[in-house]
Amino acid sequence: MIYLYRPPSSYCNFCLFKRICCTFVTMSFQSEIVAWYLKNKRDLPWRGITDPYVIWLSEIILQQTRVEQGMPYFLKFLENFPHVRDFANAPEERVLKLWQGLGYYSRGRNMLHTARHVVSNYGGIFPSSYNELVKLKGIGNYTAAAISSFSSNESRAVVDGNVYRVLARYFGIEEPINSNAGIKQFANLAQELIADQQPSIYNQAIMEFGALQCKPKSPNCGVCPLQTTCYAYKNNKIDQLPIKLKKVKIRKRWFNYFVGITDGEILAKQRQPGDVWQHLYDFPLIETQEETPIVNAEFLLEIEKLFGKGLELRVLESRKHVLTHQIIYVQFFAIDNYIVNFNQHTDIKSVKIEAFKQLPHPKIIGDFIEKHID
Repeated sequence: MIYLYRPPSSYCNFCLFKRICCTFVTMSFQSEIVAWYLKNKRDLPWRGITDPYVIWLSEIILQQTRVEQGMPYFLKFLENFPHVRDFANAPEERVLKLWQGLGYYSRGRNMLHTARHVVSNYGGIFPSSYNELVKLKGIGNYTAAAISSFSSNESRAVVDGNVYRVLARYFGIEEPINSNAGIKQFANLAQELIADQQPSIYNQAIMEFGALQCKPKSPNCGVCPLQTTCYAYKNNKIDQLPIKLKKVKIRKRWFNYFVGITDGEILAKQRQPGDVWQHLYDFPLIETQEETPIVNAEFLLEIEKLFGKGLELRVLESRKHVLTHQIIYVQFFAIDNYIVNFNQHTDIKSVKIEAFKQLPHPKIIGDFIEKHID
């Protein structure tokens, strides 16, 4: 059987009718993608599920990390919160503790807000329509399209990093994927391609194809079913597409943490809104403008103001923590013979070590605790 597919206008500069170039192929782009998916798809615990709440859990978590890393988090969240009401009733600290290590902690807080909103305003029934989903906090166009198409087969095209890559390479789209024009162009093309498909299958198929076949680096072009009609492959532009505008400047920061333990208690503080890791718990710190050696007189004066002149200080270790728009260089110092004026430094608390371990921490703090604190 012969199918007709229509690449977008950017594919060809010589189209006579509305700049649309028509090419005959033995099977349509969509059919090839779906056929590949049915043969090669991974066995994932959220596949085949139509419960929008469960799909929501998986989608938000997978926005943070790769499938292999995200799966334990998904299973952990589903075990702790099998229903949206269970999630809604959870304290924030418990949610953030389960979220620990995923980064972008605001998304964990947004999930809690959304769960409570669904219970209060939707009777505990998680919505499955795109128009209702986009009203919820933390759910954008992509997530709403994924949940609505997977749960109720609504014809909404998902456009994530994998989809951008497949479409850009196959159709030869050179508009940057993070420009306003590019976002609109890819969204329109994706919606056109899903129009006559089974949305729940097609959306998963094109995302899986991008994740396993049309990978960012070293894609499996040699065995790709779309090889003969792929613009990037035929024009040797695989490594050039998709195009993305340059990222914003990365901010560098230096955190100097002070670990004080006395009589089974440890010094701790909760990070406040307006900065990274808000509401999570770490140690007292002094932030500097550059890496600061322990012998620096000005640095030592700041430490003495915080912990007293009789302080004993030693370096434990240094680490680098990379975030999306920040690189944080961390030094951990052990302190002894310290004195803290808790009335003056109200953000610092002395808590039982076991209680501190149960609190939610940034990943770099959690890793340090596992390594150094029994």
